[in-house]
Amino acid sequence: MKALELIEYEKFEYKDIEIPEIKSNEVLVRVAACGICGSDVHGMDGSSGRRIPPIVMGHEAAGTISEVGSTAGEQWKTGDRVTFDSTVYCGECWHCRRGEVNLCDDRMVLGVSCDDYRRYGAFAEYVAVPAHILYRLPDNITFEQAAMVEAVSVAVHAVERTPVHLGDSAVVFGGGMIGLLCLQALKAAGCGFTAVVDLDAGKLETAKKLGADLCVNPSECDAPEAIREATGGRGADIAMEAVGIAPTLQGAIASLRKGGSCTLVGNLAKTVEVPLQEVVTRQISLIGTCASAGEYPACLDLIARGVIDVDCLISEVKPLDQGAEWFARLHKGAEGLTKVILKP
Repeated sequence: MKALELIEYEKFEYKDIEIPEIKSNEVLVRVAACGICGSDVHGMDGSSGRRIPPIVMGHEAAGTISEVGSTAGEQWKTGDRVTFDSTVYCGECWHCRRGEVNLCDDRMVLGVSCDDYRRYGAFAEYVAVPAHILYRLPDNITFEQAAMVEAVSVAVHAVERTPVHLGDSAVVFGGGMIGLLCLQALKAAGCGFTAVVDLDAGKLETAKKLGADLCVNPSECDAPEAIREATGGRGADIAMEAVGIAPTLQGAIASLRKGGSCTLVGNLAKTVEVPLQEVVTRQISLIGTCASAGEYPACLDLIARGVIDVDCLISEVKPLDQGAEWFARLHKGAEGLTKVILKP
């Protein structure tokens, strides 16, 4: 089969590799669409340390089943349209038994190679995945839309971790793909006033189209002050930090009312400076969130019903053999690109 393999940092090769042999509890999926995740871009240049070459990356994918393992379950058959969790969890450890599959002690992620494991991903014609991480696609969802469900699940899980009450005010710091999905998930959860803060005018324009009541460019004004002015001087009930650097985290905390909650979704920087006294004296809750934990069915339904719009976030759909070029463009921060999807 053809695959896009990272053979060394910042160097890809579109090449023939062996079709994966499936285990008895796995299925072989013929990949129809696979999105380039930001973590893949950071893995490509070696900055994350979690894509050690050689590796076929890719974990945001959908396709059709072409082979079913002997113990993979009678509910699956060849030709089924499916997507799958990016997390390969064991289902047996203490966390998995609690439903915290994203915290599995033996957690692996498709398309990741690190010191602990190597798991080939879906930038290929075929990928092998355990049957227990499969999800059937609704009839009215395209493969390209389904390739977005992993990102949607990250946003939905983050909102599910957040104490949201009907009519709450919320601000999202970071108008990238995850931030814009968080915006939509917050609105679906019942938030009233919503705001997005970003330096990119294009992202703010998209946020406005998706229903944000206020779009703030922090290079043009004091963002926390703008949020306070829009919320009766108190600050927002909820802040979602979807970048992962000190300035946006500090801005998110400063935008909150006393007793508000800040959910940390972005993780670009390994460490950030936290305004401890402000967090303590204003009784701010800081909430961490990682990946997703069983939200795929709900997310597929949200996409299918049009509650969450993923089409507006898909910038390009290109053949897999052009993958190296589009990775390079994303790495350089090409303007106007949100999600690029590759098709084998």
